[in-house]
Amino acid sequence: MSYKIVVDSCCELPEKYKKDPHFEIVPLGLEVGDYRIMDDEHFNQKEFLEQVASCPQCPRSSCPSPESYRQAFESEAEHIYVVTLSGNLSGSYNSAMVGRQMYLEEDESKQIYVMDSCSASCGETQLALLAASLEEQGLSFEEVVSRLEAFRSEMNTYFVLDNLETLRKNGRLSNLKAWVAGALNIKPVMGATPEGTICQLGQARGMTKALDYMVNEIVKRTKECEKKILSIAHCNCPERAKQVKEKLEKLAKFKDIRIVDTAGVSTMYANNGGVIVAV
Repeated sequence: MSYKIVVDSCCELPEKYKKDPHFEIVPLGLEVGDYRIMDDEHFNQKEFLEQVASCPQCPRSSCPSPESYRQAFESEAEHIYVVTLSGNLSGSYNSAMVGRQMYLEEDESKQIYVMDSCSASCGETQLALLAASLEEQGLSFEEVVSRLEAFRSEMNTYFVLDNLETLRKNGRLSNLKAWVAGALNIKPVMGATPEGTICQLGQARGMTKALDYMVNEIVKRTKECEKKILSIAHCNCPERAKQVKEKLEKLAKFKDIRIVDTAGVSTMYANNGGVIVAV
């Protein structure tokens, strides 16, 4: 095994890659009031969403320790690529960088690249699977890194939330705005800036119109769709994700469209019914 892809648990890997020895997931911690769990293979989405809905406090995540990353680098792989969620949303990237330094102080034989995805969820998925694909094509470590950085600079992340409670609880949305949005059934259409912060692209009344708005933005902003693989992550709403896929397929021809369910961290951000797209 000449390469390894290490991701934090905000990355939504399709099931077959979770069993692939080339991949390893380093979990974040999740906290809702007194309820604390690790975002690992034991994560129970239904139970977590129930805890979030019943707790007045904002759910929080804690980044993996540098030691967790250092241990993940212990393998026979010569090339290691690390993909983390946005450094503007979590300390996961900084932790991975410290873990890299710790490892290389003991063993300088490996090449380790840590990438801030400037995204989250299926945005990380896009980068992680691209790294594996480029390695399988036999590209050099330096060329893989260069291609990953070029892809990240062009990648866009979009999402629509059905439930604004987490945004309200963490201070990103005032109580008044959240109440007005709820009363008028207004759904914000959000995206990520190049620096990995959250921005609002628009809004629409009702989930269907908001998803249509997002789909139209994706098609409008994406160049050469036929060469692009698109990823959709959903939080407990597979039919909604399927509808987004079908809407996209009617307007553009993508090379492929993947659908995955959110793990713990993305579930915390997206909340019940949220849909995230990266391309």
